[in-house]
Amino acid sequence: MSRTVSVVTPCYNEEENVRDMYERVRAAISEAGNYRYEHIFIDNASRDGTWQQLKAIAAQDSNVKIIRNARNFGQIRSPMHAVYQATGDAVIGIAADFQDPPEMIVEFLRKWAEGYPIVIAVKAASDESGLMFWIRKQYYRLIQRLSGLETIENFTGFGLYDRKVMDLVKQFDDPYPYFRGMIAEIGLPRYEIPYHQPLRKRGITKNNFYSLYDMAMLGITNLSKVPLRLVTFAGFASAGICVLISMAYAVYKILFWSRFSAGLAPLVIGIFFFMSLQMIFIGVVGEYIGTIHTLVQRRPLVVEQERINFEYGPGEPLKVPESREQKSTSV
Repeated sequence: MSRTVSVVTPCYNEEENVRDMYERVRAAISEAGNYRYEHIFIDNASRDGTWQQLKAIAAQDSNVKIIRNARNFGQIRSPMHAVYQATGDAVIGIAADFQDPPEMIVEFLRKWAEGYPIVIAVKAASDESGLMFWIRKQYYRLIQRLSGLETIENFTGFGLYDRKVMDLVKQFDDPYPYFRGMIAEIGLPRYEIPYHQPLRKRGITKNNFYSLYDMAMLGITNLSKVPLRLVTFAGFASAGICVLISMAYAVYKILFWSRFSAGLAPLVIGIFFFMSLQMIFIGVVGEYIGTIHTLVQRRPLVVEQERINFEYGPGEPLKVPESREQKSTSV
């Protein structure tokens, strides 16, 4: 019995890309061998013709399943909701901008057939600016130092994940998930395939400074408490420095009573320095409080407006593919 593969593609304003993505994914699955597949597109309330394109594709191919969100829920929550709807024995996540080459799916499936539960693509090089690529690399290294986990450098989430991996991901039950951190936390054997990441050819990138900052801070707050400890240590250090400086000033004043005049400049500089230090510390603590606030609210990942070609509605129990049912009964 052939195994089932779920391909998940999040999209927002990608009308120029979705049909080509569908065709190239279908060709890659066909080349890989005897696999049944479903291709789940989740449209994050696009304002262009993306949804109309997806409906036309779904009307001609029942393997294509589409979800339209009620509003834009961001590029963290929306893809994870689509992943949770996947029913395949393996799940492949791929962006709609073609910076993740669909042809790599063939190699993913080959390595999965060899027994790897995780097969991921890792950027060995990129056509983006050298400065941006270097900044990303330093960020991944920072995360690894702060977390103590073996995080994956230059890994965007593009890859294949066995059903047992996805079942573990669901157990995190995180309303604002950091998927890359989850994969590092799980720690199952993985196979890394290096690739050269091309630039987006059609459409406009949805990443901006805020979205990149949000994902960067999410990675730090989800994987490490080191920044909070650094705040504490820095507080003790600054208090110690203040005591030493005040003692030095007192001794200097006693020795040179008539000639020493501190003036207002050191006082003003010291006040502003420690005020800025406090603002940084409050910001760090605030990031962690914001993460706790998100967890406590327990909001759904997304609210769906419409879904097409699914055999079940949102929130209903997922139907296990026949191949997995046979496996479970034979164990």
